[in-house]
Amino acid sequence: MATEHRTNTGQGVPHPDPIADAPYSAMELLPGDDAVVMLDQRELPGREIYHRLETVDDVARGIRDMVVRGAPAIGISAAYGLVLAARNGRNLDDAGALLRAARPTAVNLFWAVDRMLAVARATKPSERAERLAAEARAIHSQDVESCRRMGRYGAERIPDGATILTHCNTGGLATGGYGTALGVIRAADEAGKRVRVLADETRPYLQGARLTAWELERLGIDVSVVADGAAAHFFSRGDVALAIVGSDRIAANGDVANKIGTLGVACAARFHERPFYVAAPWSTVDLACPSGDDIVIEERDPAEITQLGGRRLVPEGVPAKNPAFDVTPARLVTAIFTERGVIEPVGPVAVAALSSVGRIG
Repeated sequence: MATEHRTNTGQGVPHPDPIADAPYSAMELLPGDDAVVMLDQRELPGREIYHRLETVDDVARGIRDMVVRGAPAIGISAAYGLVLAARNGRNLDDAGALLRAARPTAVNLFWAVDRMLAVARATKPSERAERLAAEARAIHSQDVESCRRMGRYGAERIPDGATILTHCNTGGLATGGYGTALGVIRAADEAGKRVRVLADETRPYLQGARLTAWELERLGIDVSVVADGAAAHFFSRGDVALAIVGSDRIAANGDVANKIGTLGVACAARFHERPFYVAAPWSTVDLACPSGDDIVIEERDPAEITQLGGRRLVPEGVPAKNPAFDVTPARLVTAIFTERGVIEPVGPVAVAALSSVGRIG
């Protein structure tokens, strides 16, 4: 990793005017457009460390190694990576290919790269770096506004006093600053509704235990962490009013790819007759992908399962399988909240209906 800039927890982002709508930020493009600061989410909640990244290679490595994660945040990071590529005279098509290869399931990454390359092709070389910087910041700002819009749509479905189950991390750390599923929870809280959150720990990377709990505690929202395997138990006791998650890719038929374990939550919600909601920006919808069967599921290093904190948990010689995502079929999803509106009932007709709505921002 490139030059490292450290801040103590609570001191804020090392940027004079961050776009993120929170006292922390997953990533920001520094003034001068020559470096990106990226919060190392692998270190949370223990340490709040920002890395200064000066090349597109550094950004791609940060995406691949999960310094930054969450589909919208990955897309914004990729956009900023292309700014650095332009500043450093790199071939932008090659830089785009490098970024696309970093995390193949998150469609926001492909969307952001394609949008940035389209701007680059339409801009004179002498103006390209400046124009790309403006476009990348626009992508970031639009994500914050998109999350606020979908948050308001989703908050209307949250009953006062509800206990909400969520999976993985979908807050400001996973987005431009406000959050998708956690954005809905934030919007409900801001509307004066009393909500309580059960956050799945989300094995094997513990994004729920480490990140969701960290964000909600900082926001003053009541949160408890539960083991992934305990979700069905809490549904069965009547302790959960609804579940809400984010998404890394939504197919044209409404199938939803999200962090591994999401499908189990959806099945438990359906069995216990509780709503299962998804919140995601429209950039997560992949109209070129017919169904969840066509989504590439990233396989990550088995060591994320076989080891924990440097200690081996699985006997030597025993293999492990580590898919990063699973696919929840549209029939298990009650509704999808996007900045364009609500997809309900979830299926190809409702998805297609929102595709004709203009871009927000």
